[in-house]
Amino acid sequence: MAAKTFKDLVVWQRAHDLVLEVYKVTAGFPKEEKFGLVSQIRRSASSIPTNIVEGRKKRSFKEFLHFLNIADTSLEETKYHIILSNDLGYLKSEEVDKLNCMCEEIGRMLAGLQKNLQLRTYDLQLK
Repeated sequence: MAAKTFKDLVVWQRAHDLVLEVYKVTAGFPKEEKFGLVSQIRRSASSIPTNIVEGRKKRSFKEFLHFLNIADTSLEETKYHIILSNDLGYLKSEEVDKLNCMCEEIGRMLAGLQKNLQLRTYDLQLK
């Protein structure tokens, strides 16, 4: 059954869960990071589901692919912010492990969806 709305996309659901987790763990960061690292990691994490939503609404697979690529790029940025937060001692090891697992799952799902859309685009070009 095809997804009726973006909320039906499991990759969006997982990305949304990641954003909620990022907000949760960054609430304990030092106050001086409010406009620095906290802002950056929250923005990059929230960009993942936001771009899935925007791409889902586009009229072509090619446009959807473009936004999934942006979501994937934001995921990579978020991964770096997790590394930096860990290296600065702002995250507990279990928080890092959970965030990294979530990122890996989302990455696999984005890659699968991108591959599926590329195949559909290719199939349409053959017709």
